[in-house]
Amino acid sequence: MSDHNDSVNTGDRNKIYFLVIVIAALLGTNAYLFFKDRDKNDRYISVSIEKERLRLEVEKIEAELDKVNALNVDISEKLAGEQQEARRQIAELKKALQEGELTQQELDKAQEQVKELRDFVRNYNETIIKLEKENQRLKSKMDSLRESANNAEKRKLELEKQNDELAAQVKTSSALKAANVMVTAYKVKSSGRNIEVTRAGTAKKLSVFFDITPNPLATKDYHKIYLRVFDPAGNLIANENNMFEADGQEMQFSSSTSISYNDDNTSYRMDWINPNPFMKGVYSIILYADGYTMGRSEIELR
Repeated sequence: MSDHNDSVNTGDRNKIYFLVIVIAALLGTNAYLFFKDRDKNDRYISVSIEKERLRLEVEKIEAELDKVNALNVDISEKLAGEQQEARRQIAELKKALQEGELTQQELDKAQEQVKELRDFVRNYNETIIKLEKENQRLKSKMDSLRESANNAEKRKLELEKQNDELAAQVKTSSALKAANVMVTAYKVKSSGRNIEVTRAGTAKKLSVFFDITPNPLATKDYHKIYLRVFDPAGNLIANENNMFEADGQEMQFSSSTSISYNDDNTSYRMDWINPNPFMKGVYSIILYADGYTMGRSEIELR
């Protein structure tokens, strides 16, 4: 009886041992799977966080690049090429970080690219700021030079105006001026002899006598003298083709001649034959020389 009980107890113990071993194995497997999944989940969460951090970093780098470009600084072809390459890398990184899962190796590569981009943008930013400062310095210098040039041009125009005014004053001052201007009417006999008259019916020509006011500024040379004759009605008697310029305008003249001026108190005479019959009344004459009015007088014919 005792032997039988011992045999039963031994069998039960073996079953218990087996169950313990099975349970322990199951617990061990579950523990292994639990920690394996937890580790996998931890790695997944870590990768996701790193991906998001890198994505934000890339967007920050892109924003920095946009901010620098907003300065509108002219850059070299080399810098433009480097910027274009950086933007290409940024676009690729953004795409990679937005799509699917990354292996640790791909994540490490992305981290390295972000670091390189960060360094590039920092150096690029420093270069652009230097260029902007240099451009500002050059602009300031150009503005200063432009202002100096404008001031010089204004001064030049002022001097030219003063020179023109001075030249006009000199020209006016050097122009001949007539003195003691007198007009006499003559009839001309068949013998050619001139007889002074006072009647319009017998007058054939007018003779203008004048002296020249002493003028040390006047050129001692030949001077062109122009005569304008106005009839009693105020009409100019002149050929329409006889034109000259005086007192700043073009006008017709009745007659012209040249005199030699030597500032030696010489008296001058200028004759004018009327192409029309003389009228009763006052005839006015005006003399011009060197572009200015020289003198004037009149004569009354009965």
